[in-house]
Parts: sequence; structure tokens; C-alpha cells
Amino acid sequence: MKNSIQHKFFFNHSPEMVWEYLTTAELIEQWLMKNNFQLKLNHSFQFSITAVPELDFDGNVYCTVLEIIPLKKLVYSWKCGPGKGIITLDSIVEWTLHAKENGTELSLNHTGFTEKNLKLYTEMFTGWLIHIQRINENINAAKYATTKV
Repeated sequence: MKNSIQHKFFFNHSPEMVWEYLTTAELIEQWLMKNNFQLKLNHSFQFSITAVPELDFDGNVYCTVLEIIPLKKLVYSWKCGPGKGIITLDSIVEWTLHAKENGTELSLNHTGFTEKNLKLYTEMFTGWLIHIQRINENINAAKYATTKV
């Protein structure tokens, strides 16, 4: 089993626009989950969504901002489990942005999965792809003043 999820995406948008969707709580909620994120080193925050018991996931993700390099890199912890204080996934999410001639390359590296997280890993592998596409859809909708998809 692989212990990390790695994806790369290209956006026809500036690093500033993509960064904004990775670091603004209201915009993160549009493409990922409800949260109380703040772009502050060591800030502890939480994502919340509907529980998925068959994945041993109570719907809460506990995170701490570990590294910030403005417009280039954002790293935070990602911990979750079945509830009652039990953490079965203790992982790290790393976003890296690279300015390109016509936009931005965004890399995701989500590490720390183990055999006991196999079902969650499988769901999140596909889930990240779906959610990150929403960033592009939301930027396009805002940029061209259309209705969000």
C-alpha cells in the first residue's frame, strides 16, 4: 500500500488566485469543507463534514498549520478518526504552488497513511481530485462573474 496521495494540477490562474482558495476559510469551504482556518503558523483549526462511519470517520479533521511560504507552500497536519478522541489517521497535507508561464501548477502531497487507513486512503485519493477541480470551477465562476457550479 502507498502511504501518500500525490496529485498535480494546472490552473490557468495566477498563484495569488490559487493561494487565496487554499488560505481563506470562506473560499476553502466552497471547495472542501466547513472550517475555521487562519493563515497563521501553529494555528489549530478544524474541518467538519458529515460523518462516514464505514470509513471510521466521524466527520471532524483536526489540523495545525506547520509551514507557510506565501504563494509557494502551505503545510498542515490532518488528523481524524471514528470519534471519542480516537485518531486513526495522523497525516500531513502539503500544498506547493509553482508559477508557470500561463498559470499555476499546484501539487498536493498527503502523507501518513497506513494499512488501517486503506479504505480512507482510497476514498481520499479520488476525493482530493474532485475537490481540487472545484477550486478551478470557483475561480472561473468568480473571474467571469458566473454562477458557481
